[in-house]
Amino acid sequence: MNTNKTLSLSIMSGKGGVGKTNIVLNLGYALHNAGMTAMLMDCDLGLANLDVLLGISPERNLQDLLRQGVDAEDVLVSIEDGFDMLPATSGVPELVEMDEDMQDILFKKLVNLAGEYDYLMLDLGAGISSTVLSFAAMTQLRIVVVTPEPTSLTDSYAMIKVLVTQHRIRDFLILVNQATSAAEAKQTFERLAMTCKNFLNITLSSLGYIHQDRTLVESVRRQTPLLKFAPEARASKDINSLARRLMRYREDNRERIVERPILRDFVLM
Repeated sequence: MNTNKTLSLSIMSGKGGVGKTNIVLNLGYALHNAGMTAMLMDCDLGLANLDVLLGISPERNLQDLLRQGVDAEDVLVSIEDGFDMLPATSGVPELVEMDEDMQDILFKKLVNLAGEYDYLMLDLGAGISSTVLSFAAMTQLRIVVVTPEPTSLTDSYAMIKVLVTQHRIRDFLILVNQATSAAEAKQTFERLAMTCKNFLNITLSSLGYIHQDRTLVESVRRQTPLLKFAPEARASKDINSLARRLMRYREDNRERIVERPILRDFVLM
């Protein structure tokens, strides 16, 4: 197990409908296409969608992983060589608010497998449930997906505030999705960054933005990742740029990554 190389990411949002799961899947593809290994973990435990976007029906999911005798390798689904997924399930309320014992079982089984990848990407549910916040606090890095809509900014600020005040998290990368222009993306980021600076005394970092692209809607209908369906689409090019930035971040912060565990202990509030 090479735990020194793995960068763990939480991809999260204050509200639903911002395109977070599509970003997770396609960003994973972009990293894979660039020669990286990646494991996606569907942590939207009540409303799983990664398998739907891929058009697959896994035989097992994270609910099975909580059972004795089931290992992470038994649940793992291979998307492509070196690019894998741990699927979740829908309609199981007890998974939405996992207690501490359930979380402990889940991630003790996960941590060894996760160390075999360059990237571990957790697709979190939207909002500020205790499970979402615990997952976000556990990873080495947090990417907050926002759109230019005022409700997205308001809910994202609320989520960041809880993580800052209750979990002492102060580092966030902001990704603006569905931007109509670079100027709109810049304005969206600056509005959120200014609010967080004024009221939380933290400095946000920008990961970049993804253009609004109708091709993405068609790729969802066809249950085919955008980077495979339309690799030359504007949004595909944006996602490839984001992957390159993440790779630079991982290289520039290698010593910091090595010093921190892939998955920290849970802090339930």
